[in-house]
Amino acid sequence: MCKGDDKVKALIVTVAGMSSRFSESLGRECLKCIYYPHDITESILYRLLHQPVQFDRYYIVGGFKYEELEKNIEKYFSEYKDKLVLVRNTYYSEYGSGYSLYCGLKKAIEDNCDEIVFAEGDLIVDEETFVKVSNSAKSVITSNSEPILANKAVAFYYDVKGTIHYIYDTGHSEMFIKEPFIAIYNSGQIWKFTDKVLAKKAFDSITDEEWKGTNLVFVERYFSQLGPDEYDNLHFSEWINCNRVEDFNKKMEA
Repeated sequence: MCKGDDKVKALIVTVAGMSSRFSESLGRECLKCIYYPHDITESILYRLLHQPVQFDRYYIVGGFKYEELEKNIEKYFSEYKDKLVLVRNTYYSEYGSGYSLYCGLKKAIEDNCDEIVFAEGDLIVDEETFVKVSNSAKSVITSNSEPILANKAVAFYYDVKGTIHYIYDTGHSEMFIKEPFIAIYNSGQIWKFTDKVLAKKAFDSITDEEWKGTNLVFVERYFSQLGPDEYDNLHFSEWINCNRVEDFNKKMEA
């Protein structure tokens, strides 16, 4: 267990997507979570798993180029052998991001994990804030300072009652808010769920059809059960969403 804590702590990273925009920008098909110019330590997945915090379970949900992902994990991530579970999303090309989260959550719930950090698998973030997310006693949503652009951002806002809502356009074209709101943020796309009873309740409430949509269905369903003072909003000082290789190169050039 972690640092004398008897809670089982899990990290879910979803990397099943087609990486179409990244592949297009690179000029060849590529699973972006394991892309690197020189060494595996430069890759997104390596950075996410080698944060200065330890988990009891690591659930990596793959789909696109699954066999390549499997080989790279066996070759480069052997230190996690006894903790890492590679989960296959066979519907990665048919369903949305929600089904990848379903696959990871299903395993984590079956394994009776107490706390779950969920990170989308195309992010490079600062270590200090990631540690704060992982160590928080509360559930956590995250934000960043990037402009809220419809072609790349996941945004969230608070309505006049203080209830959180997430918005995202799968077509990367435009976003709508159809009600008054008191605040809007660019999501850091990393969350922590500390209440396993509420997580199971939210998980069970989502229909098969809803799981085919985005992962935001579960995120919003979980946090709608909490008041604004019952979870933290932590802000990443460094946050790169690697939609394209040019985004990834920002970190390499820093």
